[in-house]
Amino acid sequence: MADEPDPATVADATATFCEEYESGERALETVLEVDAERDTWCFDDLPLDSGTFGELVSRGIVTAVGDEYRVASRRGVRAGLDGEPVSEDRSASGFDLSVPIAFDPRAAVGLVGALVLVFVMRSLNYRSVVRGDHVVSPANDPYYYRYWLEELLAESSDPTDWSVVTNLPEGAAELRPFTHAANWFAAALLGGDQWAANTVAVWLPVVMAVALGAVVYWLTVVVTDDVRVGIAAVVMLALTPVHAVYTGLGFLEHRLYQYVFMGVTLLALAWLAVDFQRRFDRDATPETATRAHRREPATWVAAGALGIALAVSVHAWGGSILLLVPVAGYIGLKVIADIRAGLSPLLTNGPLLAGIGLGGALIVAMHVHWGWHEPLTSAVSLLVVAGAVNVVGLGELWRRLEWPAIGLLGSEALVAGVALVAFRSLRPDTWARLAQRAGELFYREGMAETKSILALENGVVFGPLSQFGLGFYLGILVLGWACWAAYRRYEPRWLLLAVYGAFWLALAAIQGRFAAQLAIPLSVLGGLGFVWLLAWADLVREPALFRDGDESGLENRGEGRGTAADGGERSVPSIVVPTDTRTLVALLWIGLLVCGLNLFFVPSMLAQTTHSDAQFDAAMAIDDHAEDVGRESPETYVLSHWGDNRMYNYFVNGGAERYSYARQNFGEFRAGDDPDGWYHQFNNTDVGYVVVTDSNEYDATSTYARLHDELGAGGEDGPPLEHYRAVFVDDEVTAFAVVPGATIIENQPDVTDPNETVAIETEVVVSGEAIPYERTVTPDSDGRVVATVPYPGEYTVGETEVDVSRAAVENGDVIRPD
Repeated sequence: MADEPDPATVADATATFCEEYESGERALETVLEVDAERDTWCFDDLPLDSGTFGELVSRGIVTAVGDEYRVASRRGVRAGLDGEPVSEDRSASGFDLSVPIAFDPRAAVGLVGALVLVFVMRSLNYRSVVRGDHVVSPANDPYYYRYWLEELLAESSDPTDWSVVTNLPEGAAELRPFTHAANWFAAALLGGDQWAANTVAVWLPVVMAVALGAVVYWLTVVVTDDVRVGIAAVVMLALTPVHAVYTGLGFLEHRLYQYVFMGVTLLALAWLAVDFQRRFDRDATPETATRAHRREPATWVAAGALGIALAVSVHAWGGSILLLVPVAGYIGLKVIADIRAGLSPLLTNGPLLAGIGLGGALIVAMHVHWGWHEPLTSAVSLLVVAGAVNVVGLGELWRRLEWPAIGLLGSEALVAGVALVAFRSLRPDTWARLAQRAGELFYREGMAETKSILALENGVVFGPLSQFGLGFYLGILVLGWACWAAYRRYEPRWLLLAVYGAFWLALAAIQGRFAAQLAIPLSVLGGLGFVWLLAWADLVREPALFRDGDESGLENRGEGRGTAADGGERSVPSIVVPTDTRTLVALLWIGLLVCGLNLFFVPSMLAQTTHSDAQFDAAMAIDDHAEDVGRESPETYVLSHWGDNRMYNYFVNGGAERYSYARQNFGEFRAGDDPDGWYHQFNNTDVGYVVVTDSNEYDATSTYARLHDELGAGGEDGPPLEHYRAVFVDDEVTAFAVVPGATIIENQPDVTDPNETVAIETEVVVSGEAIPYERTVTPDSDGRVVATVPYPGEYTVGETEVDVSRAAVENGDVIRPD
């Protein structure tokens, strides 16, 4: 691409043109309007005659880009029209963009308030999580991470002992190594004892949610240059129910790292895009803008942050390959946008490639040297890096050959297809593992989070409403606008948010478990939509993005980027609290309209994941029983519904690593009609306890009914059970110890009628409730009564009193009264 005139030359040519042509000023304003809407355009797009247009080209005011045209320097044309000298070229003079947001006390107060809201909305379930000395994490999976946290602390509680990080046990290293390592390090810094482990389990998710709020604010202000939109975005995130659940108090998981570093990835990519776009829009000289962009130290800080964020994200989550997909998609589309704008993809994307290359190198290094994650992850990461380099190289060749940019999209798809075929052929084992992981991610059933947020059973619209609130629809509208803006003109920042938003929206439409990732870009877009809505109601000024004559919002932005709520005008305070009652009430009403429902949805969704008092009490009762009778792991395994299984086992035996046995067997056990028939399997698999939760889905003869309704004491639909001793009883939950039972053998010589039966009776008290245990037994031909009972205590066998000890029940002893 030929060197373009500098802005001063264009300004002089503009002034001369206006002097020589009576309608010159109007013609140039028209050209600027068309140029603002599109990266390049055709002569037919202008309402000018060919003579006037030819003059613009010949004087260097308009320059050719392939078969189309664009303004040579918008800054120069504007200076010529206004009769002012061209402003100093800050790009060439070392204009510092390393501080992206100038300190603003009003904005700082607003940000702190928004972050406090994040903290409060994540802490609503405090009483359900912190119960005396115990921490009852919500849901099921957090206990898996608490299990590994305590296992690593048992190895070492010294935060300087890096052997713990570099030699993680196989179970911790293979899927989520960074998560386990970071949890351990945080707890080790706090002392490494049980208090430290509990503190990390309770508060780390909330701390990371607040950190993400700060990242979202920074990201939003970098993209929109409007602190009002930044604060609105943080509020949107704070009030997003699905995100509040996954980052709430006690929800210790990989997600908290995944979300924060996904935000950092977006921030780094956005900073790189906005920094170059601002320089390019201000100078209209690609070579100068590219050179200044590369010379800016903050550019390489952002590239380094990008690499580190990608590496951490990949090693924090088992399905982390998905996080690389939108990055790859953004690079592919950005190269096309660069070519359309007449830019060199190679020069423009150098820092971006450096960041991705650093990320790939760190991912592989952690795998090779520390054994983190599986080989599949490293292979795919290298494939993404190689693909990015190839796409940028292909784009550079495409630009030099001056081929139509749209044709590059098909070529990129072809390159991606060939790469995947080659990968499958060269690494069949890795490909098979990739297919397996995809199946585990997308084809799991039976979990609430696997349902689409657009499920028909929720009427399509109510799923997003309950998980995001009305802000979802504001965000989707702005997402559509971002796609349009990225298509119409050179807007890499909106292309970035459009790619991330569309990608996670597609995944959330498949499985709701990806909705919280969608909340991050949607918060930015929703925040922008909310401020625009207030401006539409004539309550605040519009963001600069939506103002006439400043569509990019980046051209001529000032030194230090002292962002302002008015969309860039520094003479107006960044945040102004309305003084008239009408405006204040209108603001509150619109705020409640958009966000009010979330104030109900957030507590409701948090309540769905917390464990009830009865469930916790059941776990404590089981633990007390195990201690009283001297049971130790692995004989203390608790069988329950899989969604609570890790919680029960964590408190009883600490073994919260897996719940596969419960998921595979509990449903069949609960629906069956012979609980005693499962005893031998339980004995072989070390099942020591069974927990049954209230339900209306089972018939009267099922195991569920015999345990939960009849408490194992028998009733109209079956005799008392022999191997289930109730240890906790509640209308919501019942818990039983699986016992061999004591076998009573008692002679009844007075019973001569073969049809006569002998009653065996006792009464036990469990959780304050008296349970009569009574069964009838027919003596054998010798008058002998044989019965197995699950409770210790005094039994009446016919006319005889028999004492059954706790040890006899636990050991399966035979009792023969004298």
